[in-house]
Amino acid sequence: MKTTEFQSEPSLEMTEQVMKALAHRSRLLIVETIGRGEACVSDLQQVVGSDMSTVSKHLTVLKNAGVVEDRKAGLQVYYRLRIPCIADFVHCIGSVMAGLPVKLPPELLKNVTGINVQ
Repeated sequence: MKTTEFQSEPSLEMTEQVMKALAHRSRLLIVETIGRGEACVSDLQQVVGSDMSTVSKHLTVLKNAGVVEDRKAGLQVYYRLRIPCIADFVHCIGSVMAGLPVKLPPELLKNVTGINVQ
């Protein structure tokens, strides 16, 4: 593989920041939840099982990494994924680790071995 096929240094740094932001169970739950549609802090609070302040801090980490963005509607703030494919990425990892079938695009199947692919 030629070095020109790799991400540029700034792109690698941004990817690293995204991966670091995902490295917490509560943030993974948030990503899975808003991957299905927008949610406000109180919705996410129920999913994560933490107080509003803690959920807001997790959202700030995800927002600073560029994973989520927000939309204000009156007094409510709704969060959605800025990187829509990240929910599929998180789901794929969970499925592979649990030994469940994984749906992959045909172009990715040529390099897959040892996992249950649909």
